[in-house]
Amino acid sequence: MTATSTFGLSSEARNLHWLLSNLVEEVPGLRSVAVVSSDGLLLLSSDPAQNAVPLGSVHQEGPKGSSADLATIVSGIGSLTIGAARLMEGGGVKQTMVAMEGACVFIMSISDGSLLGVSADADCDMSVVAYHMGLFVGRAGHVLTPELRSELRQSLEGAR
Repeated sequence: MTATSTFGLSSEARNLHWLLSNLVEEVPGLRSVAVVSSDGLLLLSSDPAQNAVPLGSVHQEGPKGSSADLATIVSGIGSLTIGAARLMEGGGVKQTMVAMEGACVFIMSISDGSLLGVSADADCDMSVVAYHMGLFVGRAGHVLTPELRSELRQSLEGAR
């Protein structure tokens, strides 16, 4: 990550950028990563066109090539699973995984209703992806305040 990509952001926002960059660099097979607010807005992304976070070891583009598309998918699947959990009286949704022939999508809840979504290769090590997502959620959940969500959203809008 370049120093200018987080210029002017709070230390909490810079920390989240660092955590996302670390997730992307540490986990082989990731295509795209997005943090989505509870109302479906993209907050943080591995897509350099969105917020200048480098892709590190990412070797393929995500769905349709952008984390904004992944954010839409994550928001939709997240809403569907929350509705299903309510109907089944199953409690809160912690994690969702969709395995396809050529890719996987992982979605994990963050403390405030926000979601972490990951698109990965079909042959990725799913346990490694889930483990590192859990680390991100554990580290990011307590700092993702309404003020920080607003700052992240504004920084994305300013990058466009």
